[in-house]
Amino acid sequence: MDVLLAAAVEAVGGAERPGQVEMARAVAHAIDSGEHVAAQAGTGTGKSLAYLVPAIRHAIAERTTVVVSTATIALQRQLVDRDLPRLAEALRPLLGRELKFAILKGRRNYLCLHRVQTGAPEDPDDGPGLFDPQALSTLGRQVKRLNEWAETTTTGDRDELVPGVGEQAWRQVAVTARECLGAARCPQGTECFAELARAEAGEAHIVVTNHALLAIDALEEFQVLPEHDVVIVDEAHELVDRVTSVATGDLSGPGVEAAARRCNRLVEEGVSVRLAEAGEALGMILEDLPAGRMDVLSPALGTTLAVVRDAAHACLTAIGPEKKDADPADAGARKAARSALEELHDTAVRMLESFQPEIAARFDVVWLDKPFAQDGRPKRPNALYVAPIGVGGLLRTTLFEQRTAVLTSATLTLGGSFEPLARQWGLPPLDGAAARDAPRDARTAAEGLGRTATEDGDQNSKITWSGLDVGSPFDHPKAGILYVARHLPQPGRDGLPDAYLTEITELIEAAGGRTLGLFSSMRAARQAADELKDHLSHPLLCQGEDSTSLLVKRFAEEERTCLFGTLSLWQGVDVPGPALQLVIMDRIPFPRPDDPVQSARQRAVAARGGNGFMSVAATHAALLLAQGAGRLLRSMEDRGVVAILDPRLATARYGGFLKNSLPPFWATTDPQVVRGALRRLDAAADA
Repeated sequence: MDVLLAAAVEAVGGAERPGQVEMARAVAHAIDSGEHVAAQAGTGTGKSLAYLVPAIRHAIAERTTVVVSTATIALQRQLVDRDLPRLAEALRPLLGRELKFAILKGRRNYLCLHRVQTGAPEDPDDGPGLFDPQALSTLGRQVKRLNEWAETTTTGDRDELVPGVGEQAWRQVAVTARECLGAARCPQGTECFAELARAEAGEAHIVVTNHALLAIDALEEFQVLPEHDVVIVDEAHELVDRVTSVATGDLSGPGVEAAARRCNRLVEEGVSVRLAEAGEALGMILEDLPAGRMDVLSPALGTTLAVVRDAAHACLTAIGPEKKDADPADAGARKAARSALEELHDTAVRMLESFQPEIAARFDVVWLDKPFAQDGRPKRPNALYVAPIGVGGLLRTTLFEQRTAVLTSATLTLGGSFEPLARQWGLPPLDGAAARDAPRDARTAAEGLGRTATEDGDQNSKITWSGLDVGSPFDHPKAGILYVARHLPQPGRDGLPDAYLTEITELIEAAGGRTLGLFSSMRAARQAADELKDHLSHPLLCQGEDSTSLLVKRFAEEERTCLFGTLSLWQGVDVPGPALQLVIMDRIPFPRPDDPVQSARQRAVAARGGNGFMSVAATHAALLLAQGAGRLLRSMEDRGVVAILDPRLATARYGGFLKNSLPPFWATTDPQVVRGALRRLDAAADA
């Protein structure tokens, strides 16, 4: 293994690090033994090579496939375009075989040639915007461009279309797996981009995919990914959220009515009319109900959901089974209608079954979303959503009990322990010293999550796993300062206090700009930007003024510029060098109290005797804080300050758990010490 890793490191022009070697050996042991491993590897460790090399060795030696799953397109492209080609060349002499690798995405990411030729049926998500002449004109231009692109593309991969198109336009030329006719029946089956990608993946040693497709493979009855015995989950800190998103269903009045219209030509009028009437009734009831989490199912809504369920089933029965000799265009319409009806029926059933009398026995949470734009007009129809309270049970049965898993990220230990995240994934508690040595707050967080309805039975699980923190090449105490503004008032609900704005201004001026401001809400980011732009002596950008990628590019190129924003910036910014020497976080990023999924998870933990706040809210905040703080040091030469304005980090009982989740910077609460350090950094950057 060490020889292979050394060749790989030389091929990419890197330097071998002790943490990288330790991780590669641990991954190799996990693959050989079947014991899962969670490996935390800080930025700069070289974790991609640390898991790719043992994965390649195993795949080639055993003539099998290893799946590598990531959360972001950027990492997928890095693996496929840079790392794997270099490794293929470097390792071929040592392994004696050519490495085959491929990227595989969900079917909706590939252009469908059949749909391009036949046109798309009415989409339930196509709302009032289509009646806006300007929106319709834009849509038409984008669809025309897609049709032209279909004549030249060799992959049909949406991510290769630059510039991209809106979701509404893409839906005109793409299908879901449920809508697909199948390669054997589709006239374009032999040319299908999705099928070609699947065929390539089926021949590959390494298949790079995303967490969403990994979740679909676990949720659906049909196989999505090729046969494989090892899964490597990079950016594993995002796994739970991505799986939850895929497992979320929704119902709206217009959506039900659109599904009914899809059936009009396929069933007797009275059958589809009943479904359309059910959709209209659902829309009216949702109009009168308050937005937010639903703890009790009202009789009126329960009756309407039952009518939707029964009417969708009646339409499915009337359409009948697929006909093998049907005209492809007709078969496509039938498949699209059946897909929409099955989704309606299954979602209605799931919602009706979600309201168990005992909170601790509930597996799903239902909520009503009423989205409004800033002008007060609806952005899209009111909709009911249903999501799993936990996904650990699903991951345990479909992932950890079926194949070996390697989970890795720069942020996996929260409060100094792997267990809070591991329990969300569905892994059992660690035995022995590792569990005893975990900080008390981390044990509390993990134990609470382990007792939700979806985690029952894991005490008897035969799954074994280990946690490994290979550290970071950065000397955090010497390279960075953690500043907690203990003297500030606690954050309120009415926007940023004046004291916070003053603190931000003074920190930025001391740093000479060079600041990434991470805010807990877009409202707070805009308030800070609006109130400080005219008072700062340095340029200030705010998320939303342009595409995020262009804003980050400008921020990186113009060293004294500041960039303010929210969630995507907490995890998506990689700016090494003097352009970023100060990261400001306005408050501890607890989930919103009205967040339906997080609040339901917190309540479920409490109902079963755990600490809901520590298990859910504090764990959520710890993960984001660690990710945000990770924006500061991106290269060995970087220096700077992470400033957290929320004094609760220093004063609250849970503060220790949160601080133990952060990199081990040198810490202070003294404003003058921090301002002096920032001025010296600014002067050094100009020297």
